[in-house]
Amino acid sequence: MAKKKPSRRIKHIPQRTCVGCRQTLAKRNLIRVVRTENGIQVDGSGKLAGRGAYLHNQRSCWERGLKGALGHALKTELTEQDRAALSSFVLTLPDVPDDQPEEKLPIE
Repeated sequence: MAKKKPSRRIKHIPQRTCVGCRQTLAKRNLIRVVRTENGIQVDGSGKLAGRGAYLHNQRSCWERGLKGALGHALKTELTEQDRAALSSFVLTLPDVPDDQPEEKLPIE
């Protein structure tokens, strides 16, 4: 009887959906926001305990998320203090992500 070659396993890549634009991507490409006992905070490690939601690293998704989708995904009402903390984080984000080229206007 011939021996079978071991087949290579395809590694599972967890997928998550951005609550701002509803695009599904690999979990590592998104930023996690978590609801904890101390309020809403950005989870850089992706491992904090609590209910989480994911957003792209671009301002447009965060702005859409702060309008209501983020609160709905976290099943809570965002307080003014939470909004202020998240808004200060948004200011550190680029307008366009690094992996997408900016649109160039045609030269007239």
